[in-house]
Amino acid sequence: PASATRRRTPDDAWAELRKGNRRWVSGDVLHPHQDLARRAEVAEKQEPYATVVSCIDSRVPPEMVFDAGLGDLLTVRSAAQTIDPLVSGAIEYGPAELDVPLIVVLGHQRCGAVSAAAHALHEGERLPGGLQDIVKALRPAYRRAGGNVDKMIRLNTTGVVAKLKANKLLARRIARGHLKIVGAYYSLDTGLVTRLV
Repeated sequence: PASATRRRTPDDAWAELRKGNRRWVSGDVLHPHQDLARRAEVAEKQEPYATVVSCIDSRVPPEMVFDAGLGDLLTVRSAAQTIDPLVSGAIEYGPAELDVPLIVVLGHQRCGAVSAAAHALHEGERLPGGLQDIVKALRPAYRRAGGNVDKMIRLNTTGVVAKLKANKLLARRIARGHLKIVGAYYSLDTGLVTRLV
């Protein structure tokens, strides 16, 4: 269960992520908390300050994008940040069990999962296996985006934020001021993370 002592506020956690992202953008990365001492420190107990919900895309590793290290972030990755009950449970774990004060839903430029879903929806194609579940999850953003893939990525990201804010467990923590959920967009071209909501 969550500890009674708070390490960071949601705003502190967001500021820490933004500082790390600025280092990533400038190329002046610190690669913090990646040594033997840190490994020993977190071996018995973890105290991450944020959960990042991001895409499976190999070009968007949260620990690098935010210049974070071992034990700093919980990361939950699924194609286009799509959420099902298992993913929701993984996201809930941080705030519920580790008192994590911030969840960031991170969409990104040129998302292959969104592009594939947009193409399938436009052509009326059915994708094989579980890929069709991704298409189904992205259908509301596709309809609202009017065929614009970048707009679809952003709308999907803000839609996932809305779903998480409606989650009863997370909503209680938000109401108490113990949690914030932020939607953000990562530029593959510049490395910059921009807040959407």
